[in-house]
Amino acid sequence: MTSKDSGKGRKRGRHLVEGTGFESSDYSPHFPLVSAVDQGDFTDLNDSKEKTEMSNLKGDYGSIALLTFLYILQGIPLGLAGSIPMLLTSRHVDYKDQALFSFVYWPFSIKLLWAPLVDAIYIPWFGRRKTWLVPTQYMIGLFMLVLSYHVKDVMGDGEDGGRVNILLLTVVFFMLNSLAATQDIAVDGWALTMLSRRNVGWASTCNSVGQTAGYFLGNVLFLGLESADFCNKYLRSEPQKEGIVTLAGFLYFWGIIFFATTTLVMIIKRERMDPDVDPEMGILETYKILLNVIKLPSVLSYTIILLTSKVAFAATDSLTSLKLIESGFPKERLAIFAIPMIPIQIILPIVISKFTAGPRPMAVFLKSIPFRILLGVFYAGLVYLSKYAQIQPGEFALYFYFILLLCYALHQVFVYSMFVSQMAFHAKVSDPSIGGTYMTLLNTVANLGGNWPATLMLWLVDLITWKSCDGGVGDCYAKGDNTCKESGGSCVTTVDGYYIETCLCVIIGLLWLKWRSRRLKELDALDNSAWKCDY
Repeated sequence: MTSKDSGKGRKRGRHLVEGTGFESSDYSPHFPLVSAVDQGDFTDLNDSKEKTEMSNLKGDYGSIALLTFLYILQGIPLGLAGSIPMLLTSRHVDYKDQALFSFVYWPFSIKLLWAPLVDAIYIPWFGRRKTWLVPTQYMIGLFMLVLSYHVKDVMGDGEDGGRVNILLLTVVFFMLNSLAATQDIAVDGWALTMLSRRNVGWASTCNSVGQTAGYFLGNVLFLGLESADFCNKYLRSEPQKEGIVTLAGFLYFWGIIFFATTTLVMIIKRERMDPDVDPEMGILETYKILLNVIKLPSVLSYTIILLTSKVAFAATDSLTSLKLIESGFPKERLAIFAIPMIPIQIILPIVISKFTAGPRPMAVFLKSIPFRILLGVFYAGLVYLSKYAQIQPGEFALYFYFILLLCYALHQVFVYSMFVSQMAFHAKVSDPSIGGTYMTLLNTVANLGGNWPATLMLWLVDLITWKSCDGGVGDCYAKGDNTCKESGGSCVTTVDGYYIETCLCVIIGLLWLKWRSRRLKELDALDNSAWKCDY
């Protein structure tokens, strides 16, 4: 094994820490009402566009196809992780368990912790990126194959029945997403040498297209084919009790695909040597650079902004979809709402980048926040309206679908406005001499700023929900207590914590604008020298 500390490294002008591609997943890979961007890293859209227009793809078609496929594979476990909360909701899993499961989305927010290791330690004869890519993808395939044989029991669907083993499910998907994040670091790094210099701008395109497609397969397509109602209504002539695809079958299929394709990549694809190596740049030095960057007053101040700016939307982004499903909205139909959004998601970054290309990119970020706060109120209204718009179980009035789709589309506009402006700002302030390290640091903090409030909202919602036993006597709060039902009553929600959280988030959001907007404008106006330090 080789590491930079023992003679392998990068020049300061290249990425010291890989993993700065355009990752998917406020898709947070969480739920469909959250878009695919807030968990993403970024390559400057304007720069990529210029490179794309000027590039000659001859000789790189195969590499572009391979990179896109590798990112598709990366999106599969992310999509599956995004579909599990919907399956859990239909099994009446409480929101504390949903909060526990939400930790599976954190690996892409903390991958900076091990990114320098992936960049530094490798087997020279095997390949710098294949050293991590091959075992990582084999491990993902192994996890899927093993889980496919036990997922029924884990999900509480075994022959003996039982409850969902939420802890085991969380551990398994956390490991899957950790492996996917590691694979992402390796693939992003490989893209820099797999593609010719003139076409390296295509790396972000491969990332965004591939990971979006993979998420679609693991989430939207899976939820549709797994639903018996959807399959019976649209794909079958004779109704059956199960969908065309089961979770176990889906995991087994992709486990085999991971094994087969990883073997082919290992045997067939050769890795080019990276010409930009610096024997002086080691793992410890990379971590020291990160520490020096974090100590900068401007970075510390901006970190506080990144970690607090998304609290205003946390209840909306983490709970709205689950609350709609809880009210009877079919999970597969909610997932399919993502399909008409695809053209919007492709066009929006291009349009928005025209407004963020100037010297004050965060102006768009600030202007978008009030609209996202307002949309949170509208979403809460839609969840409340869903009780009255339901014509029959699983069927809603046409106007309800129209309003929901319109709100979803508007939501995407403001999510992407914040994302593109944020990432344009990151590209503006990042020190070019350590661009990869700097960008990955800021993007990691931004991802974490979206994940921690979402987990908190999921954990709190049951604690601030009031229920009463209607028609009987018993406790409606203690988990596993069935005395209310056994006495002939039913637990009825009198005050839903979702609405309380939405109100709190709106108040917090308005206070945040008053507290931090001026500071963010000041940071946006700082000279680039304020973002540099001695390394």
